[in-house]
Amino acid sequence: MPSSSTDHPDPPVLQSDPGKRPVVPLVILLTSLACLLLAGLAVWFIWTSRQTRIHESEVATSNVARMVAAQVESAMKTTNLALVDMAERVEWGENDAAGLERLRKHLVELGRAAPEFHGLFVYGDDGSWKATSLSQPVRGNNADREYFRYHREHPGHAMHVGAPIKSRSTDLWIIPVSRRIDKPDGSFAGVALITFRINFFERIYDELNVGRTGTVLLALADGTLIYRKPFDEKLIGFDLSGGAIMGAVRREPAGSALLVATVDKVERMYSYRRLAGFPFVVAVGQTKDELLSSWARSSALLSLAVLMICAVFALLARKLVAQIVIRHRLHRQLRAYSQDLQQDNAGLKTLALTDKLTGLANRRAFDEVLEQECRRALRGSLPLSLILLDVDLFKRFNDHYGHPAGDLCLQHVGRFLAERITRSGDLAARYGGEEFAVILPNTDQEGARAVAERIRTGIAALLLPHAHSPYGIVTISAGVTTVAPGSDAALRADALIERADRQLYGAKDAGRNRVCGERLP
Repeated sequence: MPSSSTDHPDPPVLQSDPGKRPVVPLVILLTSLACLLLAGLAVWFIWTSRQTRIHESEVATSNVARMVAAQVESAMKTTNLALVDMAERVEWGENDAAGLERLRKHLVELGRAAPEFHGLFVYGDDGSWKATSLSQPVRGNNADREYFRYHREHPGHAMHVGAPIKSRSTDLWIIPVSRRIDKPDGSFAGVALITFRINFFERIYDELNVGRTGTVLLALADGTLIYRKPFDEKLIGFDLSGGAIMGAVRREPAGSALLVATVDKVERMYSYRRLAGFPFVVAVGQTKDELLSSWARSSALLSLAVLMICAVFALLARKLVAQIVIRHRLHRQLRAYSQDLQQDNAGLKTLALTDKLTGLANRRAFDEVLEQECRRALRGSLPLSLILLDVDLFKRFNDHYGHPAGDLCLQHVGRFLAERITRSGDLAARYGGEEFAVILPNTDQEGARAVAERIRTGIAALLLPHAHSPYGIVTISAGVTTVAPGSDAALRADALIERADRQLYGAKDAGRNRVCGERLP
């Protein structure tokens, strides 16, 4: 019995494909989502760990800054007590020789008890010294020092911290901390002075671990730098008032932020603090690169791992897609054969209408398009322009440089036209030999002449050498003709070509390398 079509149906090759093909995009979508999710989690983890590392550095530098501030504050309180003691001894009458000797011995004892002190001094109202803790006598008069002038001009017993200076007695960099001494009637009697060695801070702060490129600095509230780790004597007294750290301190007395240092232009995580009651600012910084170096290494490893996992996902998805694609291979091949045939036909048509040397439309294509545009212009009462151009003295060019060079010259001209004539509907074609043509639908005489002039100047700008041209380079001459809207009698392809050719020869007769044109009535 013959089998019916319902018993053994033919495989619905063309109908099954639409239902099965969405599986491939679905696999790709799911794989992409998985990779994006994994990458997103990695980015979140990397960002979170970075913020954690910055926070840890902020806490560490803040603790060090708090410790440094406490140490400075403790030193200033000790200094203030010593200054009060020194001033009161003088104000209570220890001004005779025996009293001053007792005062000198007392200053020596105070200096031994506080190793951070460089020296203790008592000056009279004329700036001469009365007593000191130093073993050698003090040279000169200190009435010209800033702290002396300050206390002479400002009544009151407030402690005054001056900018770093060099000691006249030891030639060391010191910080002067002073207090006014009054006579019984309240008038100025002199100054009690304690000086700090700046290298005292160097010995203390150099032991702090702030990393290889970290820094610790101590400055006055006005921005005058006292000490900075790593220590550089040239930076003592450097003005930080316009820097990022002092700007942050002015906004809030204590805090942490990523700031760029004024001294070395390096970005660091700084914790800063202004001392309450004393004109000092301390700051501790760790460079951003150093504090994030371990984070960068771990982030790079994590990123590499995520990339490898995503690559594995992509490989598995590729294998799965390949298996799915095999099921549709026959259908795709049949469709591909059909498309290839269509493309071959289109290619043959293109070859039939394309000039092999220049890649432009050939004479056949030109004739067809010109006829079509003439009919379209007639129907729509639209202007139509035609440009005929050729290479000036091309025969002499060929004779001098040879035919291969001549072909290359034509290729340059053709490439230039292909690049410039790009408006939809326009057509550039090789008319024959060294002649070219450009069809410009819906273009009036002015526009067509402008296009022709741009072509002429553009080809001249290529600077192709032409030894037998009066211009020394390859040039073109062009003839332009335009049919105005409604000129039915003139809308014939042969008439357009004839008139454009006439204008072309007019351009040659006028000396070449120029454009001539006319408008048909």
